Amino acid sequence: MRTFAAIALAACLAACTAEQAPAPPAPAAPEQAPNANALTAQGWGPLRIGMTVAEITAALGPDADPDSVGGADPAQCDQYRPERAPEGMLLMVEQGLLTRISLINESPLKTDRGFGLGDSAAAIKAAHGASATSTPHRYAEAPAEYIAVWTNAQPGPGGYVQDPNARGIVYETGANGIVQTIHAGGPSIQYVEGCS
Repeated sequence: MRTFAAIALAACLAACTAEQAPAPPAPAAPEQAPNANALTAQGWGPLRIGMTVAEITAALGPDADPDSVGGADPAQCDQYRPERAPEGMLLMVEQGLLTRISLINESPLKTDRGFGLGDSAAAIKAAHGASATSTPHRYAEAPAEYIAVWTNAQPGPGGYVQDPNARGIVYETGANGIVQTIHAGGPSIQYVEGCS
């Protein structure tokens, strides 16, 4: 009987110290859906770079200020402010197609990386690393600059991207190093004076 008790005790102790199988991993958190209100290099909400004026109008209404000056030749390039666009959004239309979406005048919108007007150049450069290229601002004192982040292109000679299929975002900062304007879209994001 003592032998049986000793064996039973040894079996219990062995069971207590035996390694247990690891618990199954916790289910992965579902991926967050992209924010439909975030500005990306490809567009914003219902807008996509390359849309026609008719498609823009169907999505956000006609130009709220058709008499405002956009470009020297509106058939070639014009600034467009759809009636139902968020405050501080300005569109550029070249040859009838959407080529740029700009955030101006204290727009509350953010990029898909969470940046908006009022953010620092340092934060943008830190987040984008080597993919961010910087050029001096043409009209403001340093450290004012243009910070370009291209998603599918590299700047060519002179730092300019010419490929019409290129997409990117440019953060324009003032002399205080703070973002004042954001442009998203094709090569027209490099224009510094509206349509030029």
